[in-house]
Amino acid sequence: MDYKSLRALRDTAELAKDCVAFANARGGCLLIGVEDGEELPPEDQRVDDDAPQSLQLRLAQRTVNVTAIPEKVVADNGGEYIRLVVAPTAQSVAATTDGRYFMRVDDQSRPLMPEDLTRLLSEKTAYSWEALTLADVPAGRIDGAKPGELLEGIRASSRVTSFVKDKTDSELYEYYQLTRDGRLTNLGVLWLGDQADRARLRYAPSVQCIKYDEQGRKAMKWEWTDYSLNPYELLEAVLQGVPEWRESYEFPDGLFRTRVPHYDDVVVRELVANALVHRPYTQAGDIFVNLYPDRMEVHNPGLLPLSVTPKNILHMSVRRNEHLSRLFYDLGLMEREGSGYDRMYEVLLTSGRPVPKVEETRDSVRVTVHKRVGDPDVLEFVGKAEQVFSAMSQKEKIVLGLLAQHESMTALELRSRLDLREPGELRPWLGRLVEWNLVTARGKAKGTRYSVNPDLLRSLRYKGGTSLKGIEPPRLRELILRDLGIHREAAISEIHKRIGEEIPLRDLRRQLKRLVDEGVIGKKGAKRGTRYLWKG
Repeated sequence: MDYKSLRALRDTAELAKDCVAFANARGGCLLIGVEDGEELPPEDQRVDDDAPQSLQLRLAQRTVNVTAIPEKVVADNGGEYIRLVVAPTAQSVAATTDGRYFMRVDDQSRPLMPEDLTRLLSEKTAYSWEALTLADVPAGRIDGAKPGELLEGIRASSRVTSFVKDKTDSELYEYYQLTRDGRLTNLGVLWLGDQADRARLRYAPSVQCIKYDEQGRKAMKWEWTDYSLNPYELLEAVLQGVPEWRESYEFPDGLFRTRVPHYDDVVVRELVANALVHRPYTQAGDIFVNLYPDRMEVHNPGLLPLSVTPKNILHMSVRRNEHLSRLFYDLGLMEREGSGYDRMYEVLLTSGRPVPKVEETRDSVRVTVHKRVGDPDVLEFVGKAEQVFSAMSQKEKIVLGLLAQHESMTALELRSRLDLREPGELRPWLGRLVEWNLVTARGKAKGTRYSVNPDLLRSLRYKGGTSLKGIEPPRLRELILRDLGIHREAAISEIHKRIGEEIPLRDLRRQLKRLVDEGVIGKKGAKRGTRYLWKG
C-alpha cells in the first residue's frame, strides 16, 4: 500500500515506476489523493469523473506487463480519491516503456540492477513451480497412507472452513493444487507421491542435522535425504528424531525449579517449517540444522525473496510457494502468514535470549538462535509480569522482553530494533505497557527513553543487576560535576569511562551541552579535541 497526493496525477512517470515496482513484488495498491500518514482525503477534495480512465490510458502507454485498475472512491468524510490496484505479474517481468525495472522493497520503489533482474526472472519460475506437472505422474499413482493422513488432517483442522471440508477427496486435491488435468502437480508429487517420483523432482527437500563439539568437530549426525518422506513427515521426523530438542536448563524458583528448554518447540518447529515452505524448489541444496554448544544455525538453500531483507523479515511476508504455505497453515504445522517470526521473537525474548539473527550468504539464508539463557533474572521477571498482566499482547511481550534485557531503550533504538519506519508505528508495540505502569517513559519524540518501571521490579522481587543506563538527568548532571571537580579538565570519552560506560553517550553529550550553555562548566577546543573545564 502507498499513499499519494492528488498532485501525483501530474507525474505519470513516477506513478508508472511505482506500478512496475508493485507488479514485480506481488502486487499492491496506490491511494491517490490520500496524504501519507492520513486515513482519509481532504473533505472538500474532488476528482474528475474521467480521471481514472485517463490515468489507466497514460499508464498503459508508459508500462509493459502491468495491469493497473483505477477507480474513483468517495470516502466516509465525503472527500474523493483514486484507488489504483496493481496486479502481480505471474511469470513475466514488468518494466517501463523506456526499459527500466523496479521492485517494491519496504516502502520504496527500488531500481533493479542486472543481477537483480536475473534473480527476479528465476524467482518467477520458482513461484509457478508448484502447479506444474513436470514429473508426469498420473493422479491415480498415490503413495499408500499419505492421502488419508492429509485428508484427515484438513477435515479435522479448525483453520479450514466447512465449505472446503465438504469437498470430495478429488475436489480437495484440486483445491490445494495437488492435481491438475488428471496428473499430480509438483506439489502433489511432493506431498502424495512415492519415493521414486519424489526423487525425480530433482530438488525435493532433504534435511541434515549435525551436532558439533566445543572444538568444532562433528559429534553426531542425523539425515533424511532419501526422499521417502513428504514435507509433513519430514518436519515431524526432524522434531522427533533429534534428542537435543528434549534437553533443558533448570533454574531455582522458590521451593520449585523452572525448566527452560535449550530450544523451545515453537522455535524449532517454526524454523524447520519455514525452511521447508519458503525455499526455492528450483534450486539444489539440503537444509542444514547445525547444533553448536552455544547456538543452533538453520541453513536454507536460496536467498530471501527480493522484497524481503534480514532487517524487515519481522514485518514482510512473501510466499514463494503459495500453495505449500497454505497447506502447512491449514494443517496447523506453522503459524499464520507473517506471524512466525513474531512468535519466535516473543518466545526468545521472554526466555532471556536474544532475537534470531537472519543473514544472507552467497547462495543461502542462515538463521541463528542462541541456546543459553543470557540472564535468568530476566526470565523470572518477564514470567511474573506475564502472570500479573495476563492480557499482554504478543507485541507488548516483545517490547517488555527487549526492555528487560537492555534495561532501557530510546524510542529510536526500539524502532531500529523492530524495523519500524515511522514514529507512530511504535505505538501499538508499546500498547498498554506505559498505561499499566509496567514501563516508564521519559523525554520527548524519538529521544523518549523507555525503561521497566523500577517500582514494578521491586514489587516482583526482581534480582537482576542494576546499572546507570536509565539514569535521570539530575543525577547524571551531579556525576559530571563531581568528576570534573576531581579531574578539573577532561574529554567526553574520559568522563564517560569514569562515570559509567553504560550511560548512553547521547544523554551525556546533551547534559554537557546544557551545563556549558548555563555557564556552569567551561569548554575549549572543537569536535574530537573538545575538552570540558571545571569552573569552581
